[in-house]
Amino acid sequence: MPLGQEPPQLLKQRLFYEGRKFNFEVNRLRLPNRAEGDWECIRHPGGALAVPITADGNLIMVRQYRFAVMGRLLEFPAGTIEANESPADTIRREIQEEIGYSAQTWLPIGSFSLAPGYSDEIIHAFLATDLDPIESPPDADADEDIEVVLLSPAQLEKTILSGEAVDAKTIASFYLAKPYLAKLAAL
Repeated sequence: MPLGQEPPQLLKQRLFYEGRKFNFEVNRLRLPNRAEGDWECIRHPGGALAVPITADGNLIMVRQYRFAVMGRLLEFPAGTIEANESPADTIRREIQEEIGYSAQTWLPIGSFSLAPGYSDEIIHAFLATDLDPIESPPDADADEDIEVVLLSPAQLEKTILSGEAVDAKTIASFYLAKPYLAKLAAL
């Protein structure tokens, strides 16, 4: 068992919803401190995200319509890990679909919990460099409304700090990528 993990005792589990991208369940648990209660949880297969950087140092991002917030968010390309797919396979597929590029060099920069208060989703972030536009990119998913956007790292940081609509996984991944972005800029 990984350091720091103390699993609760599962007393009862109820599945309320089984969906295409996630399941919703309610669990009766006894915590390590002996407290008992019901906890809701969204079970998610996880996601992968790319911080794609062009040869001239720009970040390739998407402005995507998100129905849950009824607006567009600035995001790095990302997607849900499908069955029998690794995070690396997921993000290679997603950058082709979402931004029309492939990358020759991939560097894992970290993994993190997105919303551990109610979900087990883990995001796996990668730096993608040595980008090549692909001639015939696969179609984006029909339910995605996406615009490709190029920003410098300084522009993205200014956007984040101004409070504009940038999603949390993008903010976290940008700060994970900053040391690498600084090294690339120095070359």
